[in-house]
Amino acid sequence: MRQLRVRVLAGLFAVAGVVSWAGARLWDAYGTLPSVPVAAPIVLAVIAAVLAATALSLRSRLKAQRERRPGAKGVDPLVAARAVVFGQASALVAALVAGMYGGVGAFLLIDGVDTSIRRDQVIYAAMSVVAGVCVVIAALFLERVCRLPEDDDEERGDAGTAPA
Repeated sequence: MRQLRVRVLAGLFAVAGVVSWAGARLWDAYGTLPSVPVAAPIVLAVIAAVLAATALSLRSRLKAQRERRPGAKGVDPLVAARAVVFGQASALVAALVAGMYGGVGAFLLIDGVDTSIRRDQVIYAAMSVVAGVCVVIAALFLERVCRLPEDDDEERGDAGTAPA
């Protein structure tokens, strides 16, 4: 399984932001722009909390397993793999969603926040971007927790070398 790259996530965020900014500008020119839902930052924050809780739980279980504590509950490799896949998928979707709400929020800021409704929409969009960044951070932390020691050797290029 390939590791997530921050550059890929930042690129998704930027592309989604530019496309949604242009789409919001076009949509506003031809009608009423749809509102940013209040639930968007809440859902993203819940996903970030689930990812962080999973990472912390797996980290403590893996540490206990490594230290060979008596009665330590091990981690099934399939559970760890599923957690990493969930984290990677969540990070990719959160980067897209945060970029989308970031683009809409940027359009609303540029267009003017003269009404309280637009001001609330900018706040919801900003909170969605922050929550999306929290999802990405939690997913990267989860991925780091579930990394195998052999993965560290391969990244440094020591995979094929044997001690002399």
